[in-house]
Amino acid sequence: MQRIKSLMTRQGLKSPPESLSDVGAIESLRVPGKEEFRELREQSSDPQAEQELINSIEQVYFSTDSFDIVKYELEKLPPVLNLQELEEYRDKLKQQQAAVSKKVADLILEKQPAYVKELERVTSLQTGLQLAAVICTNGRRHLNIAKEGFTQASLGLLANQRKRQLLIGLLKSLRTIKTLQRTDVRLSEMLEEEDYPGAIQLCLECQKAASTFKHYSCISELNSKLQDTLEQIEEQLDVALSKICKNFDINHYTKVQQAYRLLGKTQTAMDQLHMHFTQAIHNTVFQVVLGYVELCAGNTDTKFQKLQYKDLCTHVTPDSYIPCLADLCKALWEVMLSYYRTMEWHEKHDSEDTTSASEGSNMMGTEETNFDRGYIKKKLEHGLTRIWQDVQLKVKTYLLGTDLSIFKYDDFIFVLDIISRLMQVGEEFCGSKSEVLQESIRKQSVNYFKNYHRTRLDELRMFLENETWELCPVKSNFSILQLHEFKFMEQSRSPSVSPSKQPSSTSSKMVTLFEQYCSGGNPFEIQADHKDEETEDVLASNGYESDEQEKGAYQEYDSDSDVPEELKQDYVDEQTGDAPVKSVSRETLKSRKKSDYSLNKVNAPILTNTTLNVIRLVGKYMQMMNILKPIAFDVIHFMSQLFDYYLYAIYTFFGRNDSLESTGLGLSSSRLRTTLNRIQESLIDLEVSADPTATLTAAEERKEKVPSPHLSHLVVLTFGDTLYGLAERVVATESLVFLAEQFEFLQPHLDAVMPAVKKPFLQQFYSQTVSTASELRKPIYWIVAGKAIDYEQMLLLMANVKWDVKEIMSQHNIYVDALLKEFEQFNTRLNEVSKRVRIPLAVSNILWEHCIRLANRTIVEGYANVKKCSNEGRALMQLDFQQFLMKLEKLTDIRPIPDKEFVETYIKAYYLTENDMERWIKEHREYSSKQLTNLVNVCLGSHINKKARQKLLSAIDDIDRPKR
Repeated sequence: MQRIKSLMTRQGLKSPPESLSDVGAIESLRVPGKEEFRELREQSSDPQAEQELINSIEQVYFSTDSFDIVKYELEKLPPVLNLQELEEYRDKLKQQQAAVSKKVADLILEKQPAYVKELERVTSLQTGLQLAAVICTNGRRHLNIAKEGFTQASLGLLANQRKRQLLIGLLKSLRTIKTLQRTDVRLSEMLEEEDYPGAIQLCLECQKAASTFKHYSCISELNSKLQDTLEQIEEQLDVALSKICKNFDINHYTKVQQAYRLLGKTQTAMDQLHMHFTQAIHNTVFQVVLGYVELCAGNTDTKFQKLQYKDLCTHVTPDSYIPCLADLCKALWEVMLSYYRTMEWHEKHDSEDTTSASEGSNMMGTEETNFDRGYIKKKLEHGLTRIWQDVQLKVKTYLLGTDLSIFKYDDFIFVLDIISRLMQVGEEFCGSKSEVLQESIRKQSVNYFKNYHRTRLDELRMFLENETWELCPVKSNFSILQLHEFKFMEQSRSPSVSPSKQPSSTSSKMVTLFEQYCSGGNPFEIQADHKDEETEDVLASNGYESDEQEKGAYQEYDSDSDVPEELKQDYVDEQTGDAPVKSVSRETLKSRKKSDYSLNKVNAPILTNTTLNVIRLVGKYMQMMNILKPIAFDVIHFMSQLFDYYLYAIYTFFGRNDSLESTGLGLSSSRLRTTLNRIQESLIDLEVSADPTATLTAAEERKEKVPSPHLSHLVVLTFGDTLYGLAERVVATESLVFLAEQFEFLQPHLDAVMPAVKKPFLQQFYSQTVSTASELRKPIYWIVAGKAIDYEQMLLLMANVKWDVKEIMSQHNIYVDALLKEFEQFNTRLNEVSKRVRIPLAVSNILWEHCIRLANRTIVEGYANVKKCSNEGRALMQLDFQQFLMKLEKLTDIRPIPDKEFVETYIKAYYLTENDMERWIKEHREYSSKQLTNLVNVCLGSHINKKARQKLLSAIDDIDRPKR
């Protein structure tokens, strides 16, 4: 009711009594009857209608409480009152009042459950408060009762406690006497249990107690016996200390150290410990080697036990050499691990002792403890290097006992892996670079690797000479990391990436071997399973995986947006060899498809079995380099020789042609020629037999070289139908390009292990050799282009053409049709070859470029052979060339046409005057003297005098003189 009243107040309505008092001036007030209220309720039963009525109420009714509603309504009355209008307005107000009342009632009913629930909560809270008051009252009453009873009980407890303390003191005295009587038996038991601190503590306490109760005759004889027992304990402590060297046990070592600390001989214990470690190293290696020597000897002869360790190592057989080395390193690891754990123990306990000492107040004891701690720390740090030096000398002696050159490559790599792991252990052990081991193994590794590399070069020559340059079918996703030889890169990827290229998130602290195997295991146990049992899955099941997968790939899509990005990228990559362009239109793909002979092939790498063998060799070389980084430079140098020899063989087989350089087209760059000359001088042995009179130095140099390889007689490069061995040339050249790409992929890894002073060699190898592999395409494919088209026949046909015609011709000459027919035939043969081998777009573009360039230069040469030529003849030349270009553009998508300007500029030179001709000759030195001389004789010969002609010919001769 209060809310209703408040709502009425906000709307300007007053309570009934107040309203009646305010309208006292009104004589009659018509109150609606029950029927009218029923009608209003029926009309307002619709919520939307009720809301509209409420919304129709004037805003002034919702103003402040001071608003006089009666006055407001009276002031609104018109001067002339109309009863019907007043009744209608009154009914409207009633409807609005009824809607407001119903709305208020609805709101009250809506909040009624919440009100009831809240009232229940208040009642429950009141009940809970009353219960709490009762509990508090009872608690206070019980506390008072407990307080009164506790005072009496506590006094009784104190009295009993006093009696208990007196009895405990008495019992302690009795136990002391009993202990003194049974001390010998207990000490013997504690020594058998290896409880050295307890035994010493007990012995010292007994001595102290004996001195206290020495006036008793029953314990006076114990003093001398306790002293003898104490000396016996020290001897057993020394034996217990020696056991730490091979199998460190924290509890055992803690007891030993506590015992020495009780004796006050911690420094003596540390000196003894280092002597035991030195002796343990010697005894361990001797016993391991002796065990294998006696096992292989097969008898019980004891003569080996009298040999020195150095002599004993020479009796290890090759079959047992690697297992013995592994066990030797395992045993030495146990010794070094024990020393490492010993240092850890002291570091941990020193920090604890420092903390406890800082809380104490005995300054004299603290200074003495700090002195002992400093001595132990220095002794342990110095012992690291000493222990590691002893280990290195023992292993070096073992390595020198056998010639490692007798082992196969895998076994030799296994030996290197063990030694490399041992050197890693040494570096983590004391920060040493293992100079003793490095120098020893480096000499043997370099000698072994030289012989191994020489054998591999001879094998490579044999492979190359027997290679038929057939495609080795590998999968399209082939990667060298799938080969066994490169599995180590996945296991140790971090060294292959320079620190600057590694993400910062991966720069977490590396776990050392000591941390990894501290709780168990041995880093040399994993070497036992050094064979990778996984099978390689790099070869395709039948040549190309699916020749139909991408056949007509670009015709399957209705719009350029439907063409997958990977198809666009593959296309552009093949065309340029560089990073792919972001977008290529479908029309461009369609138009260029006519010269792309590889669309019907899966984009698998082009390589041969020999290429795969070279890659495997590189993997083996990198394994050795990764295991033994000090010989990284030698290994990379030998790796570069593998690539050099492969590149030189490809050039010798398919690219050597003395007539190439005479064309003046710059097919071989100066960098490529320099690289080939360097390889020939440093690696290729061009002499057939050794000269007996040659010096020893020359013989040694020849020993480092390899004979030049010869192409297999099974490879035929003279058949025109096969485009003069184009398939073999493509496989050979592109396999070299693929090999260069793999070397580029491996460059970060090689750069990471290469010593800083030797990195210029690696950079030079990549910039001057690896990067020139793709440059071999031009001279190799130039030979095919030079034979694929019959240019001599075209010159003969051009020689039969009459160029001094008197009228402008509308028909081109037949030599154009003959040349175009040659190109069509070339295109057909190229398609046939592409069925055997995928021809990358870059290769087909080079072939077409070479052929077109040769054709255009042949055209110019044919025009230079013209004896007579009229203006109409020159127009005929232009007609022929334009016809050739128009038909040629339908066969190839190469734009612009190579050497197009070369021909057009030459034809236009026929129209030059004498002065222009002299300047033109000086500017265009790309033409031969014969071609320039023909221009002077044929073009200007008819309308210039002899002196002017001689002047031009002299200018031509001056240009040609430096070329001679």
